[in-house]
Amino acid sequence: MTIATAVTSSARGQPWRILFWLMPLIAFWLGLNYWVPQLQASGVPTMTVRLAIHIAIVLGLWLALERTALMPRRRLAVWLALVVPYTLWLAMIWSGAINGVFRPGNTPPLLPFAIFLPVIVGVPILLRSKRVGDVLDAMPTSWLVGLQVYRVFGGIFLVGWARGVVPGIFALPAGIGDMITGFLALPVAYYLASRNGDAARSAIAWNIFGLIDFTIAVGIGLAIAPGPLQLIVPSIPNAAAGLYPAVLIPAFAVPSSILLHVLSLRQLRRAFAVTGPPQQERFESALSSRIA
Repeated sequence: MTIATAVTSSARGQPWRILFWLMPLIAFWLGLNYWVPQLQASGVPTMTVRLAIHIAIVLGLWLALERTALMPRRRLAVWLALVVPYTLWLAMIWSGAINGVFRPGNTPPLLPFAIFLPVIVGVPILLRSKRVGDVLDAMPTSWLVGLQVYRVFGGIFLVGWARGVVPGIFALPAGIGDMITGFLALPVAYYLASRNGDAARSAIAWNIFGLIDFTIAVGIGLAIAPGPLQLIVPSIPNAAAGLYPAVLIPAFAVPSSILLHVLSLRQLRRAFAVTGPPQQERFESALSSRIA
């Protein structure tokens, strides 16, 4: 066996070894929430996960800026220009959730605005901003993919379904889709970091799968939520979706994760563009074929 063969074999096996350790931890977390339902109701797990993700994003942004050619003062200005509105967004949604702003039955229903407005406003900015593009060029493509390993915590929907408090019509596609996206985040990120030949195609497919998962979950969630937009009345009411702490998932985690997917796709496209037209054409061909 040559050295190259040994390295390749190790690279292929490494991400699955990571999952070998991750899966028992997630199983323990889900089991704990199932057997101790008061834990989830307290909001402590949601607060811990949300703050950890927030810290990871703002720290990752700073590390990416340090890889750019910007002067230190300019780096700080760009970092603050992105981190401050992002943090204020989280604080505003969190405060609204605690105060019952997204409670089912409110007129007008504000949860759809919380989901769609940040995406409608944020996507054009993130796709057109030259400074954001510079940051993406400096950041390894694996970071934005691996970050979304937190999607495994979407398995909490399956816990609610198992306990009979969340309807299966929503919990099963949302929970399973989130967990698949989260579990595949680390292998795909590892392949990107190791420059595996099919890594870019895998990353495209992973991003699109994650976006489709949100499309299905949000569509079903809005269709069964009590209120003027309700189209389906499930056997189990989905009232908890608009209450704290569960509402933080659709009101903040979903739109912020959609924006991360958009950034990842833009970054992958830019990474291919700088290596020449043939690679860029292959990227665009792969992207169009995945969407089709």
